[in-house]
Amino acid sequence: MKYIILIISFLLTTLVTFAQGTNDSIVKIDSSSVLTVRNNHEDLSKKYTGDEFNYTFKTGESQNLLARFINWSGQGLNSIFGITISPQLLELIEYFIYFLLIILVIYLVVKLLINENFNSLFQKKASIINDINLTEEHIEGIDINNLLSTAIEQKDYRLAIRYQFLLTLQKLSKGDIIEWHFDKTNSDYFTEIEQPEIKKGFKKIAYLYDYIWYGEQTIDDTKYTKSVLDFESINKQI
Repeated sequence: MKYIILIISFLLTTLVTFAQGTNDSIVKIDSSSVLTVRNNHEDLSKKYTGDEFNYTFKTGESQNLLARFINWSGQGLNSIFGITISPQLLELIEYFIYFLLIILVIYLVVKLLINENFNSLFQKKASIINDINLTEEHIEGIDINNLLSTAIEQKDYRLAIRYQFLLTLQKLSKGDIIEWHFDKTNSDYFTEIEQPEIKKGFKKIAYLYDYIWYGEQTIDDTKYTKSVLDFESINKQI
């Protein structure tokens, strides 16, 4: 019952307020005014000129901070150097800055999303070559055969594939077929090889190496023995 009374009171108050607003909004007829015919033959486009009559360009409180800064810069150029920049050009500059900001935001978001993956990839590559410091020692001075034998004894066939590939690079370097450098890529070595058969064989073992080693593929004795045939084939041609 209490809620019903409150609802009825609210409705009555609303109706009274609406009725008063309606009565107040009725305009009384002014019979004392005299209509005067204005002469509109004057060219209004010439009379009403200037920035104060340009309603398409936002100024003052209607502008955001960037638009105000651009407008202030335009006024500064005008007052100091006498350079007048049209409102349309200022607006175009504003849109261009918005475009650059959007590109910057997209770049930062993408960099943030992939930065962790890149870091983990680089850290992984740094940790997997701790057995050989190729940055300080030339590949021709490393006893790769000994490392290969140890990996096979430990049944670490994935690591053995890595040593097989390094052994081939060592043979190519000693045979003056490639110029080895720790910072070069397999694509660089592929470009340096001139002999077609060796080039074809290198392309195959480079694919195996990338797939098994960097792809972190686990291989058993059977798969390793089959993969070694490709390494032995190219080594015989060097």
